Amino acid sequence: MNTPQAPTSPPHDGRHPVVSRLRNYFLAGVLITAPIAITLYVTWSLVDYIDAAVTGLLPAAINPRTYLDVPGVGIVILVIFLTLIGFVTANYLGRMAVRMGEGILNHMPVIRSFYSAVKQIFETVLSKQTQSFREVVMVEYPRKEMWALGFVIGRAPPEIQSGTEEEIYSVFIPTMSFTSGYLVFVPRKDMTKVDMTIEEALKMIVSGGIVVPPSKNVSRT
Repeated sequence: MNTPQAPTSPPHDGRHPVVSRLRNYFLAGVLITAPIAITLYVTWSLVDYIDAAVTGLLPAAINPRTYLDVPGVGIVILVIFLTLIGFVTANYLGRMAVRMGEGILNHMPVIRSFYSAVKQIFETVLSKQTQSFREVVMVEYPRKEMWALGFVIGRAPPEIQSGTEEEIYSVFIPTMSFTSGYLVFVPRKDMTKVDMTIEEALKMIVSGGIVVPPSKNVSRT
């Protein structure tokens, strides 16, 4: 007489198969919707902030949001305003007015340094002929055998280059938020060139190393 055997349960990792499958579906949904939702939220918040800031400066009689509350009106007004400013300052009288304004600012002890630095940054970033960041490198910072990603800006100024016979370069090392960073001057021989685009390096830094580009070669410069 055969003795009946107890049915064997299929092997699993401690979770019911249906629960595991639902969990995977949930994580896939989060992976798809979270980046889209966060991007839309940040974009909408930025548009709403600019709208409120720009239209808040206009009197109610000429304020478009008084009659029609349409998102993006403030951005359109700001673009038109900046374009008009550029058009006005492109002629002789406009350039003269700008020079007079800069002359007044240059006579203010603290403000002139701040204005000069901000103006130079914008001219460098917005210039078509200038590439702010040239390449991605690794430098030993803040100490030996500890590496940080940095962006080569260019050759160091003559005042700094004159202190050594080595070829010195200006390197910007950003923080994770990329709203701040450190400017260091590094000899060319102490930089390790990374085969990575500026965009890939930015993603890696801002994500805290989570977003990593495909493996590439790293060579000593």
